Amino acid sequence: MVTVDRSSPLPLWAQIADDLRTRLLAGDFEEHFPTDDELTRSYGVSRHTAREAVRKLSEEGLLRRQRGRGTRLARPVLEQPLHSMYSLASSISAQGLEERSEVISAEVATCPSEGATLLHLSDANRAIYVERLRFAGDEPIAWDRSWLPVEIAGGLLDVDLTSGSIYDVLLERCSTRVTGGWERVSPVLARPRERQLLRLPEGVALFSIERLAMAGDTPVEWRRTLIRGDRYCLLASWPAGTSASA
Repeated sequence: MVTVDRSSPLPLWAQIADDLRTRLLAGDFEEHFPTDDELTRSYGVSRHTAREAVRKLSEEGLLRRQRGRGTRLARPVLEQPLHSMYSLASSISAQGLEERSEVISAEVATCPSEGATLLHLSDANRAIYVERLRFAGDEPIAWDRSWLPVEIAGGLLDVDLTSGSIYDVLLERCSTRVTGGWERVSPVLARPRERQLLRLPEGVALFSIERLAMAGDTPVEWRRTLIRGDRYCLLASWPAGTSASA
């Protein structure tokens, strides 16, 4: 049993919340967060007191309570403004998490016909193919598959792609700056391999993101990304004074 100070002016629920917060940030509950009954027994307090402590941590964004599914650790959600292309590397780093990639493939390969058309490929649709599993801390968050013209991006095959943005490498090693493009975002259900690869929790869908990146008028990358729906959201905003109807 964890001792609480019943003579302290600090309410019992606040003491418990402080203790749980410290343990959460230390990584104590990665596998399982205690139920209300377990907290009641551990701290020797009423169920109401235990729930009040959990409610406080939920308000702080550290926990998420779901009816029928108990209390879980709340993972940071990456917000993507709709007016710009997302940078996963920057979004992860902004959350204070380690950004890294597991490079599954980096080679010259045949690009699917859809991408080959968008990239204006010739030479039997051969392209630089880069496949990466993207991580936020120890957790996989996205699966990227990129195709780039060989004559533009050949230098990528000689570079460490286990962290950072592929566009930074394009600029540094290939003298190509991405200046624009477009994205198409759709919700999709995960297939078994995708669910396993991304360690996707039950009941969570994916966002499918198709991207064409441009350097001026030249297409330089066609990308297909699957990103976890529990860790990503789209954010729309509009300036003050904008008229709207609902």
